[in-house]
Amino acid sequence: MDAKAADAKAAEAEADAVSHSRLLTKKQLSDMAWGVRELSKRLGSVNLKIKVKNVFILTKAHDESLVGNTREVAKWLLSRERDVEYVVYVEDRLKGNSNFGADTLMEDLHEERDGDVAPQPSRLRYWTEEMCRSRPQTFDFIITLGGDGTVLYASWLFQRIVPPVLSFALGSLGFLTKFDFDDFPETLTTAFRDGIKVSLRLRFEVTIMRCQRGKRRLLRHDDGTSEVVDADEDGEGDISHRDLVEELVGEEKDDERTHRPDGTYEILNDIVVDRGPNPTMSSVELFGDDEHLTSIQADGVCVATPTGSTAYNLAAGGSLCHPENPVILLTAICAHTLSFRPIILPDTIVLRVGVPYDARTTSWASFDGRERVELKAGDYVTVSASRYPFANVMQRGRRSEDWINSIRAKLGWNTRTRQRAFDKKDKEVLG
Repeated sequence: MDAKAADAKAAEAEADAVSHSRLLTKKQLSDMAWGVRELSKRLGSVNLKIKVKNVFILTKAHDESLVGNTREVAKWLLSRERDVEYVVYVEDRLKGNSNFGADTLMEDLHEERDGDVAPQPSRLRYWTEEMCRSRPQTFDFIITLGGDGTVLYASWLFQRIVPPVLSFALGSLGFLTKFDFDDFPETLTTAFRDGIKVSLRLRFEVTIMRCQRGKRRLLRHDDGTSEVVDADEDGEGDISHRDLVEELVGEEKDDERTHRPDGTYEILNDIVVDRGPNPTMSSVELFGDDEHLTSIQADGVCVATPTGSTAYNLAAGGSLCHPENPVILLTAICAHTLSFRPIILPDTIVLRVGVPYDARTTSWASFDGRERVELKAGDYVTVSASRYPFANVMQRGRRSEDWINSIRAKLGWNTRTRQRAFDKKDKEVLG
């Protein structure tokens, strides 16, 4: 293939990406969301037995006190007492960590075997972020040691397929960390031997769409190839006359591309679009499917999953929501109008939050509190249900009761002194 043909093919691929900027069709999204919900119901009522060979351990970042716990779990998994010769992956930063002591760990295991054949060093391996992105199928099971932030980091590392995640509570908050670390041998033995119960948590697929500064059009060549080009030579076309609502309501024309994709993220908690470092409030437009819903003037807007309902969404005045509800929670942050109340939308809708062309300032987007990105005039983000849910290992028992107990213990939900009953004298006074 010559250079010209390669360039043409790349241009066609770019054109195809731009033309599919509206992501899934309504029917595709509805079918996918329904399928995920049905699968979650089935998994919730059965023990899921999985063949575990490669175990991924994720430890709370910047907490050296938990490195010893990581060593303890790794040693237990690598011990000869296990029925399976597990391959254990720990973070690559622990390779030279003296508290983890990889070399002495292998020596301890060798002594445990009374001089028998030593455990293979290759069974203790190290994972990197690149490995999580490019080879997620390498891992069969994830163990997290930390709090909810560590679980969110696991979701961030695995941007597509997520192995089942079992979380031990070693952090400061724990809506997602259901298991006591002191019981980890029994917990893991039961999980690997008898199976697990899994809750498929809804994640969002969020795509950043950048405004094409120059008018974009599809240029067709005489040889049958085509490419997407700017109408303006410098690619810095005047955008002051453009209208975001007009561009995003309805279908894009093949000969006029207004936006291009610039990164996609799978998020478990929320996406927040806010004013960032700007001293004044942000101005954004909100779209649902192909309809303009409203204009928002506020410090920002939080779009949360049911899992994220107890985070920023709650602090901004949004509702608590059971994690199995198939919904999208939208809450304004310090809205300019008192009438802008939080709303709850079905997970089959495609939301778009964009910065109008005449906005006074830019806005900033963050994804599960990470990867802060500036949105300039004409840019927007799409938010839809992800086809890659988060597989959270649950304790055995009633799910609803578990969630209620969590919000009661962590948030003090509806906790108050019980009203005393009337005594006999009070009843006589009241007649």
